[in-house]
Amino acid sequence: MSRRYKFHKPEGMYFVSFAMVEWIDVFTREDYCQIITDSLNHCVQEKGMCIFSWVLMSNHMHLLFKAAKDNPSQLLGKLKEFTSRAIRKTIAANPKESRKSWLLSIMQQAAAKNSSVSEYQFWQHHNQPIEIFSNHFLEQKINYIHNNPVKAGYVSQPEHWRYSSAIDFYGGKGWVQLEPLYV
Repeated sequence: MSRRYKFHKPEGMYFVSFAMVEWIDVFTREDYCQIITDSLNHCVQEKGMCIFSWVLMSNHMHLLFKAAKDNPSQLLGKLKEFTSRAIRKTIAANPKESRKSWLLSIMQQAAAKNSSVSEYQFWQHHNQPIEIFSNHFLEQKINYIHNNPVKAGYVSQPEHWRYSSAIDFYGGKGWVQLEPLYV
């Protein structure tokens, strides 16, 4: 992994991106999205994650966060590990999932290519953490996160995307508990 993409300052605020293996559109089902939002809220309430902005797309996620206990790599790893297992189990148990065999097969194939994964791999391993180093860069990343669904053509306004913190920035209440930003 490049030196550029590491958590160099444990106390820093980071922009991270992570995707489903093979960039599969798995987050097209409410159940799987709910696992993500519940897990993010659990990390906020129980693990010391401070979330400033986020968006969940059909096959990837962007997150702007800080670890209160100065362990961003471990915290993100635990989030990814838990959601990976929970979503895989939900896929396997979902009688309405028409893509079940295919999805599980893709996850098994990805795990077989990776010595650090035993049976199934849901998330790609890289997170590409980029430390926020200025208010301008922070605003740029927040705009990037919130405009992701607009750019993808899912909605015409950022605040209309259900799985995003954009609604919180427009006076509404989103699905995930955010840390206030003072820019």
